Amino acid sequence: MQSAVLDLLRKRRSIRQFLPRAVEPGKIETLIEAAVRTPTSRGRNPWEFIIVNDQNLLRKLGDAKQNGSALLSKAPLAIVVAADTHKSDVWTEDCSIAAMVIQLAAEELGLGSCWVQIRLRPHDAISSAEGFVKELLGLPDTHAVECVIGIGYPAEKKPGHLTENLPFGHVHRNTFGG
Repeated sequence: MQSAVLDLLRKRRSIRQFLPRAVEPGKIETLIEAAVRTPTSRGRNPWEFIIVNDQNLLRKLGDAKQNGSALLSKAPLAIVVAADTHKSDVWTEDCSIAAMVIQLAAEELGLGSCWVQIRLRPHDAISSAEGFVKELLGLPDTHAVECVIGIGYPAEKKPGHLTENLPFGHVHRNTFGG
């Protein structure tokens, strides 16, 4: 059976190296629309999106955590996915859904992307990655940062995962183990 979403998932890979090419404003607006169309629990829309294309801020975001955020310093675009934690008790789930929608929209636009986990990750021995990002971008205390999505034109080629290597053993029918 043909599926446009499944086709995107078949080829999507985490891209950590980007060409030094700006993402066009029209594509950024498409990513923004995809993000704000994302469903949320009870329609509360707790998420907030910070679009970062300032190279100085991107370099600083690359230092957000000890491991895994350096790719942001070379990305031409990042979308910070945060939430007003007072709006919903399931803001992490709502933000995670939005982050995946952003990544699928990026793939459809010919862009590569990579999720950089911020929530519950250290910046250094005494401070959190979340605190670092909140201070850098001026987020209020009522907000939490789930992740940052690095986005740009891929400077690396990765084939999609082969169907025979997928973890179908994690799928159960009707009952666990069924």
